[in-house]
Amino acid sequence: DDLEYGASAAVARWTSRDVTVSYLLLTAGEAGMRSRPPQEVAPLRAAEQRAACEAVGVEDLVILDLPDGALEASLEARRRIARRIREFRPDAVLVPTWELEVAWGLNHADHRAAGLATVDAVRDADNPWVFPELRDDGLEAWGTSRLLVTGTEPNHLVDISGEPFERAVRSLEAHEAYLAELGDHMEPRAMLDGMTRVEGVDGVTHALGIRIFEL
Repeated sequence: DDLEYGASAAVARWTSRDVTVSYLLLTAGEAGMRSRPPQEVAPLRAAEQRAACEAVGVEDLVILDLPDGALEASLEARRRIARRIREFRPDAVLVPTWELEVAWGLNHADHRAAGLATVDAVRDADNPWVFPELRDDGLEAWGTSRLLVTGTEPNHLVDISGEPFERAVRSLEAHEAYLAELGDHMEPRAMLDGMTRVEGVDGVTHALGIRIFEL
């Protein structure tokens, strides 16, 4: 959720190095625009998300139909995430923090639920006896090596200086209708610069802080 707020810069760096990245959105974001009904918003936001993916070199986008704004870290959410992990077989999974209090205030309910569900789903995906119906569908257990968490106390910095940062700006700008709906949203370049700028590191102007959990 909300990868365009910094994380997409790291994605741009990874894809430029031939790392294959898939995005999994648990909801279609249909409740995210107050002035428009959900049935109109969902396809609009999907189109903007595809444009955001294109800006950072992501070709694989999966959007689920879990309820936007009412997401829960439920067994169903865990099953859907575990299914995708077994399908894609990633080395690492990136999620937003599930903490309630974050640097910018109180974390969004969907962010918290998505993070918690993913923490459990990476383990579920690696256990052949959890969600056995996935094995019946030919999806064998898969163990992810690392969980990467954004928006929390980092233990690693990803250098996103230069082109990765520029591509991240374009990925956030791709959400044109959504940002216009918010009205008072900070200009994307200024916001991302403020979130990721670093000083005193030779050759590095911007970096994304992430917390890595070895699994």
